[in-house]
Amino acid sequence: MASAFSRGCIAGLFAFGLLTIVAAPAGVRAGTSKDIAAALADPARPATDTARDENRKPAEVLAFAEIKPGDKVGDYAAGQGYFTRLFSDIVGVQGHVYATVPAALFQYPNIVKGIAEIEAYAKDHPNVSVTAASALDAARYPEKLDLFWISQNYHDLKDPFMGPVDMAAFNRAVYAALKPGGIYIVLDHVAAAGSPANVTDTLHRIEPSVVRREVEAAGFRFVGESKALANAADPHDKGVFNESIRGHTDQFIYKFRKP
Repeated sequence: MASAFSRGCIAGLFAFGLLTIVAAPAGVRAGTSKDIAAALADPARPATDTARDENRKPAEVLAFAEIKPGDKVGDYAAGQGYFTRLFSDIVGVQGHVYATVPAALFQYPNIVKGIAEIEAYAKDHPNVSVTAASALDAARYPEKLDLFWISQNYHDLKDPFMGPVDMAAFNRAVYAALKPGGIYIVLDHVAAAGSPANVTDTLHRIEPSVVRREVEAAGFRFVGESKALANAADPHDKGVFNESIRGHTDQFIYKFRKP
């Protein structure tokens, strides 16, 4: 039974419009708050991860994603492994996390360092695999997934340094990678309505409507969004690395389900 404190927190999230809950279909159990809390409290988490918790709001975000023990998860463009490590804790020994990275990202030193850190983590956590491949091949897995996750990188797929990627083919690959009923989460920085297509490269942002249109075209059903990372004070006219907004951008989290 939920405590009075946890019930109050949840009620507060609804009151401020920070959380939209969509019921899972019969037979699907969302990750419990206990599973998520245990992962967040893991003393093995590096300080560089815990320092980001305030801005990333992982408890709300992971609950929205419906991740649960035993899940098979694709962490696409896993970056520095912040979510990879949380996923690993939550899915446990019966689950698996496939941390994949598009090879084009290796031109960035922070990605090279981050993937090396995930590989070191995987040595002691056999439920994590690390793979580098082309952008499309990185979205293909040896088994069907329960959850495909892409955080702050969907917009990159549209940029010249990534190809750009054929987004219709990419979303079809994600569709093929998931089990029926599987979840597709897209978390990214919001671009202003009517932004030019190259806003993905100039400001590292994307219009949520573009993501929804492209993902639904692959056959996914849109089932909800979380506003846990929304920020109405973001003017949407600065790049996400601008110090005036870095770490506090307006971000959307869309959840899609494979029928």
